Amino acid sequence: MTRSTSALQQRERCGWCGTLEDYCHYHDQEWGFPVDDDRRLFEKLCLEGFQSGLSWLTILRKREAFRRAFANFEIDKVARFDERDVERLLDDASIVRHRGKIEAAINNAQRARELLETESSLAAYFWKFEPDPKSRPGKLTPEVLKAMTTCPEAAALSKDLKKRGWKFVGPTTMYALMQAMGLVNDHREGCWTRAEVQRARKAFKVPR
Repeated sequence: MTRSTSALQQRERCGWCGTLEDYCHYHDQEWGFPVDDDRRLFEKLCLEGFQSGLSWLTILRKREAFRRAFANFEIDKVARFDERDVERLLDDASIVRHRGKIEAAINNAQRARELLETESSLAAYFWKFEPDPKSRPGKLTPEVLKAMTTCPEAAALSKDLKKRGWKFVGPTTMYALMQAMGLVNDHREGCWTRAEVQRARKAFKVPR
């Protein structure tokens, strides 16, 4: 056992991240911490779409390649992608080469630009769907979390985005986005990061 692996195993975490160093780093430093940056929100939404049918670890390990391929997920730049870009991306073996998902990311960038005509930011829009803490389960055990794949607010977000023309934004995908971006804190009871996320959310100013 290496020193880094031993150190990783000394902390209690959510069971899904195991002891893989890159997964643990994502769990400890990103997952569940509140985000108000539009570029990061758009990136995660796109990557959640690409994850469909795959593991998050697969996407996480390709994230830098995705960033290079998709202009660092700058909304205005991706919105200008055309058919030549689609063909370029389909030839890029470093990412997930799925025409439907590639075209969905470009479409969603265009829809995001439309949304920003009426919203102050993408973040302000998404945070409108933050669930009331009182509606959340009292104790997040592994069993409770396993059964919880969406929530009414994620379903409402999904419905609104679909009405606006967004793609690959089903209720389960939107709930995964909420989990990752801090709209809910789904670190299990006993996970050391849960309290860190709670402190971060308390200090976080919800964008308006």
